[in-house]
Amino acid sequence: MQWTPGGTSSDIEDRRGDSGGGGGFNLGGGGGFGIVGFIVVVVIGLISGRGFLGSILGGLGAGVGSGSGAPVQRESARNADGSIQESASEHRDVQLVSFVLDDAQKTWTAILPQQAGRNYRHAKLVLFRDATRSGCGNAQSSTGPFYCPADERVYIDLGFWDELRKLGGNTGDFAQAYVITHEIGHHVQNILGIEQRAQSAMRDPSQRSKTSVELELQADCYAGIWAHSTQRRNILQSGDIDQALQNAAAVGDDHIQKMQRGSVSPESFTHGSSAERQGWFKRGFTTGEVKQCDTFTAGADGYGG
Repeated sequence: MQWTPGGTSSDIEDRRGDSGGGGGFNLGGGGGFGIVGFIVVVVIGLISGRGFLGSILGGLGAGVGSGSGAPVQRESARNADGSIQESASEHRDVQLVSFVLDDAQKTWTAILPQQAGRNYRHAKLVLFRDATRSGCGNAQSSTGPFYCPADERVYIDLGFWDELRKLGGNTGDFAQAYVITHEIGHHVQNILGIEQRAQSAMRDPSQRSKTSVELELQADCYAGIWAHSTQRRNILQSGDIDQALQNAAAVGDDHIQKMQRGSVSPESFTHGSSAERQGWFKRGFTTGEVKQCDTFTAGADGYGG
């Protein structure tokens, strides 16, 4: 992906220097973040949010990452002058996230009125370390990136890229862009009223898994629409789409469940299989059209060619 580092987006809210990350749960009885605390965060923190790794959050425990689910504790987060301590690679990641965020929001500002008759409004993106508070409750780094419709913010701990690699994902520039634009896809759903309708449907337990999967796959399709725009603008480079598809496969429910417990339970899916996630991303990339991302009508496996 062709891009030039150019500072930090005005739509980024950087909380990486906040001491304690806004207050996390410690219900495990010791100094770490135990499995009970992990489940509490899932239940009260992200029921109303859209998490990128719902398969892990949906009952597979805290096996990915540190093993205990405890966030990695970092040393003092600020320099003497108040600036945030960060490695050179993390500084570059911030600039990449900034570029993708601004580019995606500029793209949707143009696309949404044309294709859906709605004006786009900017989301904010919160960078944090370890833990923070959101309009959807407390979030830990172990929850992975997520979008909170209550405050219209995307939340991400940049340490997630290390966890993604453990799942077999790719951490190249475009691979990271897929993650960010998937979450912006949830913001688009919120603007269009899709999120609200889905939340209403999920009050019926029999519809919860199906609706959640369709919502997530549509966000993948919307990420594909952004990718389509990068191709038209000659930002896309050889191998970029393969990076995105590798990540779509890595975060498929079936792949994660096989890694975690050696078997697959489709009835407990929250985000869709690897093939479904790849298929819907490719549909958005191929067509570039919002109307082609109607997962609720087509169904999870109705992504076509």
